[in-house]
Amino acid sequence: MQGGSSGIVYGGLKYQARCITDVRADAGSTTFLAGTLSLKEENEVHLIRLLPGENELVCDGLFYHPNEIWDLKSCPFDHRLFSTVYTSGEGYGASVWKIPELYGQSNSPQLEQLFTLDDHTDKIRCVLWWPLGKHDKLISINDRNIFLWNIDPSNKSAKMISQGSADMLPNLRGGAWDPHNHNAVATITDSSLHFWDLRSMKRSNAIEHAHIRDVDYNPKKQNIIATAEGEFGIRLWDLRMLKHPLKDLPGHSHWTWAVRHNPEYDELILSAGTDSAVNLWLAKVGTDDSGPESPSGSPTRQEEPLLHLYTDYEDSIYGIAWSSHDPSLFASLSYDGRVVLESVKPHLQRK
Repeated sequence: MQGGSSGIVYGGLKYQARCITDVRADAGSTTFLAGTLSLKEENEVHLIRLLPGENELVCDGLFYHPNEIWDLKSCPFDHRLFSTVYTSGEGYGASVWKIPELYGQSNSPQLEQLFTLDDHTDKIRCVLWWPLGKHDKLISINDRNIFLWNIDPSNKSAKMISQGSADMLPNLRGGAWDPHNHNAVATITDSSLHFWDLRSMKRSNAIEHAHIRDVDYNPKKQNIIATAEGEFGIRLWDLRMLKHPLKDLPGHSHWTWAVRHNPEYDELILSAGTDSAVNLWLAKVGTDDSGPESPSGSPTRQEEPLLHLYTDYEDSIYGIAWSSHDPSLFASLSYDGRVVLESVKPHLQRK
């Protein structure tokens, strides 16, 4: 099902952008952070809020960021904290920042850089916060390693406490932290997905021969993950049975770049791709499924209903984020800096 131009557009980003994140810790409103990716200009972080009762997105704060932003995550327990991964000279860096108190004024004061994650010698890819509440640990992933940090934002400190090596694996590209188990993390490479136990910093399991670009844990159902697999679409997996996927979804007409489970409606999944589209899927995974394999032992190919196809874009979409405050809303960010807020309420009756 294809839709028209029904979303609320935020036009404040002046430069190209890839990163948008929900501000989960802001319990009072639907709020997002978006960061720009300009090679020549001074980059920006925008705090974007939906006005209550109105169809308008406003800028609650505009902050200058010294470098191109390649990864942006909001702290799940403090709405004024967030992390970025950015270019730094000829390499990459990562920092945790604090939004100043008076961020609503027209000339916003500067961000406060609380600390950097500076033990990286390889290209850093992303920073992960444990998604479900306050936790004194942070994860960073670079090409060859995964790092676990003790953090203390009140004292502006971070200390690397353990490290796991990718050894002979291809370069790591990103990952996700299991919301049901703060000792479990998934990392992606160009050809596989690997699961880590943070207690030993060793790999515990893997999905091989898969060109995965993104991974996301289902926050409502334990052991269920979704992967975005480039030209092969979306797959749902049960961590207890990794031989074959539980479900296959067809994905996008070009690369499927991002996938996100809804924070409340466990069967709703968003995907975004370089075909300038966002897809809303109804992906049922439950005890009534026959299992991950067909009688012949080969994977079962079942295309789940595509609830809606959002095509109000002119460029590739790398960033999507559900609203934790109102799980019927999501924001998407296309590479040209266009942020669109959409509601999925018209499609919830099909659940």
